Amino acid sequence: MKKRVLFVSVLAFVLTLALTVPTAIAKDMTAKDLVMEAKKSICEISVSDAKALLDKGGYIFIDCREPKEFKMGHIPGAMNIPRGLMEFKIAKKVPDKTANIVVYCKKGGRGCLTTCCLCRMGYKNIKNMAGGWMGWEKAGYPIE
Repeated sequence: MKKRVLFVSVLAFVLTLALTVPTAIAKDMTAKDLVMEAKKSICEISVSDAKALLDKGGYIFIDCREPKEFKMGHIPGAMNIPRGLMEFKIAKKVPDKTANIVVYCKKGGRGCLTTCCLCRMGYKNIKNMAGGWMGWEKAGYPIE
């Protein structure tokens, strides 16, 4: 009986150690690390592919930059939902989780994180525009 109690105690200790060690040795992540991790689980498209989708129609373009950035110029027809409010506003702005959506930001990082978040919230047909607003503007595509 004593051997069994000792075995159970050792097993409990080992399991506790195994469950806590990964947390203790996990490194803190930078913003760049978070973006790189998000990129592994999302669909990214080029600026030219995004332009083709805009021309084709049937896609909602979401600019996740801040309102001040949006007012300085954006993709024609895009709606502005800042990344910091996305989780709270998306359901009212885009209730259809099967809607075709293209997300963009200034360079691609915030868009990447936003796209990952929306995927986790159940949005199925969502893409991030790699290169963001700066890539769109550099390509000479139309702006509002």
